[in-house]
Amino acid sequence: MLKVLEHPLITHKLTQMRKKETKTKDFRENLDEIGGLMAYEITRNLPVREVEIETPVTAMKTYELEKDIILVPILRAGLGMVGGISNLIPTVKVAHVGLYRDETTLQPHVYFEKYPVGIENAVVMIVDPMLATGGSANAAIDMVKKQGAKDIRLVCLVGAPEGVEAVEKAHPDVDIYLAALDEKLNDQGYIVPGLGDAGDRIFGTK
Repeated sequence: MLKVLEHPLITHKLTQMRKKETKTKDFRENLDEIGGLMAYEITRNLPVREVEIETPVTAMKTYELEKDIILVPILRAGLGMVGGISNLIPTVKVAHVGLYRDETTLQPHVYFEKYPVGIENAVVMIVDPMLATGGSANAAIDMVKKQGAKDIRLVCLVGAPEGVEAVEKAHPDVDIYLAALDEKLNDQGYIVPGLGDAGDRIFGTK
């Protein structure tokens, strides 16, 4: 199921990121902040368990998170979303999935993967700023499913309808969260209007 998080603060910060004159520092800071804001909305329905604790005044029954949360950033741009989410949920564990896109075929290729233990029982959040063709997202979802992951959520800033359709077709059991659903892909596989190459803008490599 696709969920577009329409929140004034998210939209405002994404607008700053879209501007071509925005420099690396501001781009990275806004991405960090949006990641935290999105995580707050995405975790609204996390499973909890009842526990009994002692406050300074008395004993009480309350709730705490039932499952571990594992972030799976798609390298390298997905790393830009880890900080903001980790600030909100300091107990997260972080996996790493390295994919690159062939510039001719637009197909993803795996070059690295590393996972924490317990992924089969965790809430898994795959993060990447852009959902373009859906190739990298589908590859990452396939990879974590092979590790036994069952509760999987795809979290991206900006998505194209083509990418959303591709993920929904391949993985109808995975919820997709976006800060914005853009118009289309261009002939080079970039999202329009988009925000350019997120990895290059995060790390200042162009």
